[in-house]
Amino acid sequence: MSNTISVEDQKVLVAHTAIDKLVSEGLIHSGMKIGLGTGSTAMPAVKRLAEYIAKGKLKNIAAVPTSFQTSIACEEFNIPIFSLSSGRINGSLDLTIDGADEIDSKKNLIKGGGAALLREKIIAYNSELFVVIGDETKSVKTLGVNFPLPIEIVPEARLSIMKKLESYGVSMIIRDGIRKKGPVITDNGNFIMDIKWPANAKINPTKLESELNAIPGIIENGFFTQKPPRVFLSRSNGTVEEF
Repeated sequence: MSNTISVEDQKVLVAHTAIDKLVSEGLIHSGMKIGLGTGSTAMPAVKRLAEYIAKGKLKNIAAVPTSFQTSIACEEFNIPIFSLSSGRINGSLDLTIDGADEIDSKKNLIKGGGAALLREKIIAYNSELFVVIGDETKSVKTLGVNFPLPIEIVPEARLSIMKKLESYGVSMIIRDGIRKKGPVITDNGNFIMDIKWPANAKINPTKLESELNAIPGIIENGFFTQKPPRVFLSRSNGTVEEF
């Protein structure tokens, strides 16, 4: 009989473990300003946080969601939401918790599978503590080889950006919508371009994070290297590793 748990169960396990531990350590407490991430791993964390609020164990929490998906979830779970520029938040957060699409051994990330990378980066990089949760499939040796790097771009610049990226030796595609004709449109009204390096590529995520953003028309890319997170990673055997 197998003792392994599914990826979906791993996502719930790591979300609950992280929230519970952060609460027990006092790193999540009443009165905090918290950024809440987007995606299938972040949603169980949002729900777990809501359970603490509903029980009265956390009070006066101010949440800043990273997407419309997260905003709707916060409304459903009665978590008060604010914008980053609101008077209550004043441009900075105590903590942000989010998922990732890939995590390497140096805690560099790729994010943006849910097309929310711009807001995710703004919120994460303006947080005192950044916490990332994921299942074991997100742990990789080299970023950008198996999972493509998302880039948020100005629609008008798509062809000029693709020409600039040819020298990087990457494959690239404008992401299409699901059950929608044409490209994905982000919460900010832009396109998402997904780029992928060949398997033998030598990638420097820290250098590329800045370099790619210098290309006119690229608004932000999905490399997260400037704010090393505290990482919780679940395993199929039902354990959670922290690093």
